[in-house]
Amino acid sequence: MKAAVFHKAGDIRYEQFEDPKIEDSRDAVIRVTSTAICGSDLHIYDGFLPQLRPEVLGHEFMGIVEEVGSGVTNLRKGDRVVVPFTIACGHCFFCQHHQEMHCENSNKEDYGPDGGLLTEKGGGLFGYSDLYGGYNGGQAEAVRVPFADYSLRHVPQQLKDEQVLFLTDIFPTGWSSIEWGELKGGETVAIFGSGPVGLMAQKSAWLQGAGRVIAIDPENYRLERARRINKVETLNPHDVDVVEVLRSMTEGRGPDLCVDAVGMEAERSLLDKAKAALNLEKGTVSVLETCFRAVRRGGIVTIVGVYGTPFDNFPVGRMFDKGVTIRQGQSQVHKNIDYLLDLVVQGKVVLDDIISHVLPLADISRGYDIFKNKQDDCTKVILKP
Repeated sequence: MKAAVFHKAGDIRYEQFEDPKIEDSRDAVIRVTSTAICGSDLHIYDGFLPQLRPEVLGHEFMGIVEEVGSGVTNLRKGDRVVVPFTIACGHCFFCQHHQEMHCENSNKEDYGPDGGLLTEKGGGLFGYSDLYGGYNGGQAEAVRVPFADYSLRHVPQQLKDEQVLFLTDIFPTGWSSIEWGELKGGETVAIFGSGPVGLMAQKSAWLQGAGRVIAIDPENYRLERARRINKVETLNPHDVDVVEVLRSMTEGRGPDLCVDAVGMEAERSLLDKAKAALNLEKGTVSVLETCFRAVRRGGIVTIVGVYGTPFDNFPVGRMFDKGVTIRQGQSQVHKNIDYLLDLVVQGKVVLDDIISHVLPLADISRGYDIFKNKQDDCTKVILKP
């Protein structure tokens, strides 16, 4: 088959790769009909997450079932399916508690309770390095899906790929960022980042009862899209002191919930870069620090932007003084995907309005370049094998 194969930082190629095959009775092989580039893919592409051997990237994908293992009885060849990005067995302690991102059986080589920098990681992920199971991902013509009987979800035939593709990751991730904020109704929610996950968090905030949604991003074209498709208020940190403005908008208190939908690859100053090099840090926690400053006392900060290393001078004193609650981690996609799919079917949410580019998979290098460098007002790149 042809696939987008990562070789080293900045080097991803469209080339021949071994065909996937059934390796376990609970496997399925699917023919990919649509896939996407995610901000998390840049963690490998940019060298933030080490990957020393060639690997097919991509964890947002869907397609048609081509073959199933003998233990899969709820799927058959020809079924149209969408694939959650976390790989989960469905039977272990964590899967039984709807924490499938911590599945004990999907990352056999590097799983463990410690969560270290390069050891004892969480459950398996598609196309996200050997540290998370070494599974080849969905930026390819075909993919092997482990535990397919638990993970794969049937897609109604009346829906286009683009309407449901983001159920794989970014819509459930945006949803979790708000769900963890425990909204009761009428709260002010500030969402840092108006990339794909931030846009989905904005949609989720309205759906879960927010009274006011404010988007923060340094790119004006992203803020324009957020206003247009999600009807939110917007702030650009290059133009205003975000913390002071957020306080002025909330009677001096700050938002009830702040969402970090950016992570370690936020914009960095020269001082940030020097500090990171000195302390062996990857990226920056500048957005997270701003969240802790902005959120009201007793408020909640949720983190769905990815962080990969320890950070020096972390503001634990401010967090303690303000009594901030923190929720973070990989999305609970298996827990929420059926409910979220129903929202799409009922027309209560539109997901494909964040797409800016649709490219053939053969243009993968160009796709990564456009996405990484925010060229041509890029928000989300869809790839067609």
